[in-house]
Amino acid sequence: MVLYEYPFNERVRTLLRLESLFESLFYFLRQESAHAHHVATTVLFEILDVSARADLKSDLLQDLERYRQSLNALRDHPGIEVNTLNTMLGSISSASEQLAHQGKTGMALRQNEWLTSLRSRLSIPGGACEFDMPSFHAWKHLPASRRSQDLLSWARPLLPIYEGLSIVLKLLRESGRKVAVVAENGQYQKMLGGKAYQLLRVYLPDEAGLYPEASANKYMISIRLYRQTEEWKPYVAAEDMSFELALCTTI
Repeated sequence: MVLYEYPFNERVRTLLRLESLFESLFYFLRQESAHAHHVATTVLFEILDVSARADLKSDLLQDLERYRQSLNALRDHPGIEVNTLNTMLGSISSASEQLAHQGKTGMALRQNEWLTSLRSRLSIPGGACEFDMPSFHAWKHLPASRRSQDLLSWARPLLPIYEGLSIVLKLLRESGRKVAVVAENGQYQKMLGGKAYQLLRVYLPDEAGLYPEASANKYMISIRLYRQTEEWKPYVAAEDMSFELALCTTI
């Protein structure tokens, strides 16, 4: 199955974007080539841009506290795995504490003159060539272990954001239950009756060669399934298609 996720609001949209960027950062950071570390540096600055939203940290702290209270209330319910619950509560407490003691997100990176200069050059297509930024060219010729160490050092102040959003998105996703549905003539609609969902997850069979486009609000979700021609021109799939979806909300 191929999974597609659609946020219902800007807050969840920001978390999903940051999650994707952090995954790219960690992937390219683990590589050893100078080209991969060039990309990792670019992604690092993208994370800095997206995480600059003023209310991001406070939103994460509020979400973590709401989850902490909800999970604590489940402690005495029959069938609850206490060790698993305690582990999650410990992770929430640790993430909350790190976020609470963190200053303005990415301030250390913004105060680094060399990184600030590099960030401005990387925002220009091809702007970090050796004749534009010779110091960056020299950095890319350092041993891979040294570049990795630098990247980890630069990324470390942003990791509390990653830890917080990882927990929030994990619990949000786990709140949804997959159900099987059918898109008739490639289209599916469902009325929601004003219930405040946060995330729509759509699972399509890999072999179907389809992708969905969705619109969602508190009243209705609408999904259209598309195919593409050999020239990548999209067209609506005209047949009935079974797939699965999950609607997720906060616990």
